Amino acid sequence: MTLSTGDESLPFYTRWKVPKDNNGRIESVQEIQISGLSDVMHNQFAFYAIKRKKFSIELENQSLGKVVGEGIVNDKFIGWEFRLDHLGFEGFEFYEKSENLDTYLMHAEYATNDDFRTVIHGKIWRSIEESQE
Repeated sequence: MTLSTGDESLPFYTRWKVPKDNNGRIESVQEIQISGLSDVMHNQFAFYAIKRKKFSIELENQSLGKVVGEGIVNDKFIGWEFRLDHLGFEGFEFYEKSENLDTYLMHAEYATNDDFRTVIHGKIWRSIEESQE
């Protein structure tokens, strides 16, 4: 993870908690732990109006409040974007399935109108503990 306020990359860990029963709306929590910091950041996501290749998404956290965007999905890719001119906020996030079918490569960029930008590169995978539940 890199921030426009500094030159160094910050190692981070993220965990998604996604319930199994969704009734047409998938509510999930993303926890982000940046190496060297004790605080864990939380993003709440809701995926809804899910169609074959697209969906709507809500993101809520302490910094932004609640924002709404659109997403696309296929067998190897899931991604979404937010463009909120009235808040001066825009960003996108995508996950692409790697050849190892349990691993996704991810990339995200978020920016505000005060020139603060976050760029994230990473990899996620299903943990052994979660896949046995």
